[in-house]
Amino acid sequence: MPDFARLYDVLVVGGGNAALCAAITARRAGASVILCEASPPPMRGGNSRHTRNLRALHPGPTQVLTDSYLEEEYWDDLNRVTGGKTNEELARMCIRASQHAPDFLASCGVVFQPSLSGTLSLSRTNAFFLGGGKALVNALYREATKLGIVLLTDTEVQHIQVDDGFASEAIISHCGFPQRIRFKALVAASGGFQANRNWLREYWGDAADNFQIRGTPYAQGTILKDLLAQGVQQVGDPTQFHAVANDARAPMEDGGLAMRLDCVPFSLVVNRDVERFYDEGEDVWPKRYAIWGRLIAQQPGQIALAVTDSKAVMNFLPSVYPPYKADSIAEIAAQAGFDVAKLEKVVADFNAAVRPGTFTPMVPDDCRTEGLVPPKSHWARRIDTPPYYAYPLRPGITFTFLSVKVNDQARVLMADGKPSANMFASGEIMSGNILGQGYLAGFGMTLGTVFGRLAGEGAARHVRN
Repeated sequence: MPDFARLYDVLVVGGGNAALCAAITARRAGASVILCEASPPPMRGGNSRHTRNLRALHPGPTQVLTDSYLEEEYWDDLNRVTGGKTNEELARMCIRASQHAPDFLASCGVVFQPSLSGTLSLSRTNAFFLGGGKALVNALYREATKLGIVLLTDTEVQHIQVDDGFASEAIISHCGFPQRIRFKALVAASGGFQANRNWLREYWGDAADNFQIRGTPYAQGTILKDLLAQGVQQVGDPTQFHAVANDARAPMEDGGLAMRLDCVPFSLVVNRDVERFYDEGEDVWPKRYAIWGRLIAQQPGQIALAVTDSKAVMNFLPSVYPPYKADSIAEIAAQAGFDVAKLEKVVADFNAAVRPGTFTPMVPDDCRTEGLVPPKSHWARRIDTPPYYAYPLRPGITFTFLSVKVNDQARVLMADGKPSANMFASGEIMSGNILGQGYLAGFGMTLGTVFGRLAGEGAARHVRN
């Protein structure tokens, strides 16, 4: 039984990568640390359980990354996916610090593997965890245990007592029983509110009932809402989130990354009314996959259908659920429950608009449409070779962007712009500082690792002082 009468140096709220990086860093700096994770032990780790890689700057080849990936290219990638809706100072600081993130995680027992080539287009930019996110989480928990961090699961932090920007104690539910934890510094790392459908409904109405929550069902946003109600400055659009094109047949919660469908660039995509609504070939998939969840969320019934043919099925990762498959577009439409005549016409119009080019699946090519609205800018090939395939899509939400505002030391800012005396934040709960919209593959883990380390350092420094 933990000692709830003790005054701890640092309380870390959350149990994923961002929280663990903060806790380990603070403990290595000499602070006593207690960490509260809302989930039961098998589900500990938040969304980090479902991750597989981290995007890292590197000036030359490493053991697990090819070539180089420098600050200006990284910044350009991030700036483009966010449409300029980002804090450049914080973003560049995070990018520069990302160079050291793999070594820090390796020091905690995380093992990397050579980056994957092929359909993901990430071998140069992203370092992959051997064993995926679950192995990463287990390694971090082993290191935290070894360091003597008090680790509580089944422990929801329900309220933080904040007076004039100073946090002093937390009201928690530990295994169903009320308790209090007193502390000298706080690190909030408890994620967004994506699993809180009532909160999502405030912005999306009944459409929120059709959103699939890719990760942990414990991301209720309790501490985010609590801190914002107590004078912490808000940043980020509450309607924005990291969301992908998910298999419409996936579980409504905790389906993880295996439910994501990567067929979009090599398909044409229609909504329930059998109308195309966006350029499927706008850019390479790691820079565009995370806009498709929001696009589908804005369509009637939050449903879409990606249609392709036998020429394309080897160009993307296979789906967990088998696709619809038939020898005619009419049969595909019937299987999916879409209007047959409309889908036949959309495919025929698309085929007529395709202009010949040299197909290169890993980089933007010159295969495009002409005179079609919306266009398909790259990877446009006629859909004319049976069997035909189709994949039903729904929005799969990873995390929300409404956040607490922080500075470049991960210190929480109050509504008057002044830094909190002893509150820090890392991970998804502060993602909106950098992610105004869109997403870049692997950046969530970068954000959690970099700001987790900053938050842990800051909390420990506050305690020493």
